[in-house]
Amino acid sequence: QVQLQESGPGLVKPSQTLSLTCTVSGGSITTKNYYWSWIRQPPGKGLEWMGAIALSGSTYYSPSLKSRTSISSDTSKNHITLQLSSVTPEDTAVYYCARTLEPNALDAWGQGTLVTVSS
Repeated sequence: QVQLQESGPGLVKPSQTLSLTCTVSGGSITTKNYYWSWIRQPPGKGLEWMGAIALSGSTYYSPSLKSRTSISSDTSKNHITLQLSSVTPEDTAVYYCARTLEPNALDAWGQGTLVTVSS
């Protein structure tokens, strides 16, 4: 059973870069036909897909966040990373990583990590 665990600082100052890691256990991030997504949920709002990375290393980003988002993977550590630059309080949210079976079936989620953007 694959498990995903998000980690990173819970508090980030405005204008800084938010960096999160999703560590995958019980399965490899190089498993064929899967890709790995980051999704967030601001307080009181719905889920927002941020982007994803495929086995090939290709990345896909939400148009609204593309200019500030970078997703990468480290196969030696079996983890996925998210970087979101120039954060504002509006980026305060619970951030989730999720595994997606092609084409678009989310079949495993991390528990999520709350990131607050505040000075």
